[in-house]
Amino acid sequence: MALTDFAAAALRRLDPETAHQLAIRALKMVPLPTPGADDPVLATSFAGLSLSNPVGLAAGLDKNGEALHGLSRLGFGFIECGSVTPRAQPGNPRPRLFRLAEDRAIINRMGFNNAGLEAFAAHLVKRPGGAVVGANLGANKDTEDRAADYVAGLTRLRGLADYVTVNVSSPNTPGLRNLQGRAALDDLLGRLAEVRGGDATPVFLKIAPDLTEAEIGLIVEAALDHGIDALIVSNTTLDRPDRLMSPLRGEAGGLSGAPLKHRAAAALRAAAAASAGRLPLIAVGGVDSGAEAYARIRDGASAVQVYSALIYEGPGLIGRIKRDLAARLRADGFSTVGAAVGTAR
Repeated sequence: MALTDFAAAALRRLDPETAHQLAIRALKMVPLPTPGADDPVLATSFAGLSLSNPVGLAAGLDKNGEALHGLSRLGFGFIECGSVTPRAQPGNPRPRLFRLAEDRAIINRMGFNNAGLEAFAAHLVKRPGGAVVGANLGANKDTEDRAADYVAGLTRLRGLADYVTVNVSSPNTPGLRNLQGRAALDDLLGRLAEVRGGDATPVFLKIAPDLTEAEIGLIVEAALDHGIDALIVSNTTLDRPDRLMSPLRGEAGGLSGAPLKHRAAAALRAAAAASAGRLPLIAVGGVDSGAEAYARIRDGASAVQVYSALIYEGPGLIGRIKRDLAARLRADGFSTVGAAVGTAR
């Protein structure tokens, strides 16, 4: 077992949020070795990003962008930090993070706890060279104009991140998901487009898995109408599948991990059908193996993101996904990731 995986196993013995805090501290302080070069077959480009591999870190682990140097040495093709809100906020009361070990799942109701936009920006100024870093934007819980919060984030982080994600799909800020409706989304994305001007920084939109095919279709069209560069599919779910075994399954919050796999994959296929190649997609939710990453790519994703599976598998999972993905691409005659995108349709 690799040292990082051994450390991850030790952290699973602790309270989940305490373990999370210690993991961030370790990533900031422990000098990790530089990862080896990625297999050339994994190199890919989409939405203005050039990646050495398509396996990224989903938002939520490094909320303040403070552990980017450590994270950049774990082998990710890209790293998304946040969510960040304009003003610092404590989030919801503890406990608010739960491991459903029997289900290889997580429930969280963190509530966008973060140190605020200025602290976040200060960390991005010191980001490691060579790493592709995205910033995930949220809105403060008590704000009266949520669209203005996203505008503030986009404006402040101009030039500091390789891409920016507009997160309108967290279930833990009351009313936030209402921004996924067409009228509210047109207002939000229109205001963001105005602020972007000629800035070439890609802007992505992250959506919920708890949407109908018709709703996903409307979001895709809104994204295209307002120049959004990619869609991230999807966030955590409010659904509680009947097959959940953990006694913690009734906790409020967003469910992620293995039980989200089928719902997230279905949302991806709906987005791929609606976009018909016009909008790059990033798949997240239950991605825990090379086989699953490959399936999402063939279903239409240009890249994937992982998070919850890392808690159970440790950082060694990243290398395993990449090795298996490279082998599967070659076995099926693909010389690039891009050549495999959407081939299952």
